[in-house]
Amino acid sequence: MIFAIGMTDYSDKELVAIFRDVNRQHYAFNMIVRKYTERMYWHIRKLIISHDDTDDVLQNTFMKAWKGLQDFREDAQLYTWLYRIATNEALSFLAQKKRKYFLPLIDVERQLSNTLETDEYFSGNELQLKLQKAVLTLPEKQRVVFNLKYFEEMKYEEMSEILDTSVGALKASYHHAVKKVEKYILEN
Repeated sequence: MIFAIGMTDYSDKELVAIFRDVNRQHYAFNMIVRKYTERMYWHIRKLIISHDDTDDVLQNTFMKAWKGLQDFREDAQLYTWLYRIATNEALSFLAQKKRKYFLPLIDVERQLSNTLETDEYFSGNELQLKLQKAVLTLPEKQRVVFNLKYFEEMKYEEMSEILDTSVGALKASYHHAVKKVEKYILEN
């Protein structure tokens, strides 16, 4: 009896190696997408809030990954490389939204907060809603750091690869973000 190999049976290195075989690129990329879609979706969603916008950014993320995977040097881990693409795409989307509508940062944050409150997909309780609103008040870079550390439980070294910054700067950014979130929760 032959058993099919599932997506979790391949390591990232194996998936990249399979992708390098021109005849198996689509198969390998499909496995990468299946392996990382949910993680990337929630990472982007925490930054963008809107389900529909998240889907668009996620699609752009995987399109960029498809185009860049052939040149992937493997000096980073595949998932940190994907997180970097997703983070950059999400931040670019938010910047484009600000430029398109000539919105100051505070208005974009208010819009994201309102979207969160009316989101039919949000199933959290009042405390979770307050936490999400607190996170939305953070500057974008601190919000990314907070999300990666708090929600994704990512190590600072991995975050350093994704965000291309030092571990010390990330620790400081996370510390400041936590203080701001705590203050928001206590005051609201």
